[in-house]
Amino acid sequence: MPHSDPLLERLVSLTRDLILIPSTNSRPQERSRCFAFLRDHLEGLEGVAIREYQSRGFGSLVACPAGIAHPEILMVGHLDVIEHPDGSVYRSRVENGRILGPGAGDMKGQIAIMLELFCRLQHRHPGLSFGIAVTSDEEIGGENGVMHLFEREGLRCGMAIVPDGGSIHDITVAEKGILQTRLDSRGQESHAARPWLATNALLQLIEGISRATRDFESCKTSHEEASDHWYSTCVPTVLRTGNETINCIPGEAHAFLDVRFTPPHTAKEMLQRLREAVGPDIRIETIMSAESTHLAPDPLYLEVTETLTGTPPKLVRASGGSDARYIARHGIPVILSRPQVGALHSPDEWIDIESMGLYFQICEEFILRKLAVR
Repeated sequence: MPHSDPLLERLVSLTRDLILIPSTNSRPQERSRCFAFLRDHLEGLEGVAIREYQSRGFGSLVACPAGIAHPEILMVGHLDVIEHPDGSVYRSRVENGRILGPGAGDMKGQIAIMLELFCRLQHRHPGLSFGIAVTSDEEIGGENGVMHLFEREGLRCGMAIVPDGGSIHDITVAEKGILQTRLDSRGQESHAARPWLATNALLQLIEGISRATRDFESCKTSHEEASDHWYSTCVPTVLRTGNETINCIPGEAHAFLDVRFTPPHTAKEMLQRLREAVGPDIRIETIMSAESTHLAPDPLYLEVTETLTGTPPKLVRASGGSDARYIARHGIPVILSRPQVGALHSPDEWIDIESMGLYFQICEEFILRKLAVR
């Protein structure tokens, strides 16, 4: 598909406009501006109902044909992106057939595809039982986005497409569970010249974290499991103390751990494992948890992908998590794939333009065939 293709030009333009909006967790006004951008493109469609929701300051938008509250097929995405200290990086450029910029592949490019696909299909096939849902808190867990829509607002669909994992040729069929925790260690403040007089909260915490990470290293049990890293992991991500004085022993210290676990383990089991590893002197608080997810890609989607790409897609397991978990738990089949993306969560995050067009074609063909529209 040549770059002069009108569809690709439209997708590139939409993606770059969305990247300019720094819709991060700390910028609620920018998230609202992003939703306004979507509404501006949707409100011109006749026969389409736009529903908006709020949960603890995080918005969501669901667009479906009027009179269809629960569409047969629902595409689900998020407009929030991660925080970068330098606010000037929220811009984009096109290089070597890619759009580069924060959120390009996670997932402003996919939001552009969802928006354009929905508008095209509703224009050509009014009332088609296909909708889109866009949330704004996936990067911090999704509890006030997709979870809120499906658990509290009662949103349902026959099946969901979540373009936030895998790739064109890799269809995700399983995701690890997630357990994110805060660790608190307390000791006594004292002069660093006399460490024998006090319990060093920072040292106590570091030693507890070291025990936990060593314990999880034992999860690597075979070469087969290690080939796709399908084993449980424990990663310390933040270490803090309020102390600013070099010669003072801190009286308290805090850390955050990110645990990813494989079935049949549960979040409860992983939490107990952490407690035993770090020891009784360190307090553990759960920040977010989610069980492992099993997904069910539609055979027709696999067939369409092979036809349009010329390559049979691979079924893969993922270490990362997505909002698919909140949908699959209701027994709803979820397709988890996306265009080619890379450098995720970096200022130079990218999405491949050609693959955006190919992914658009795959989804369009699948939806039309699944809903028996010609």
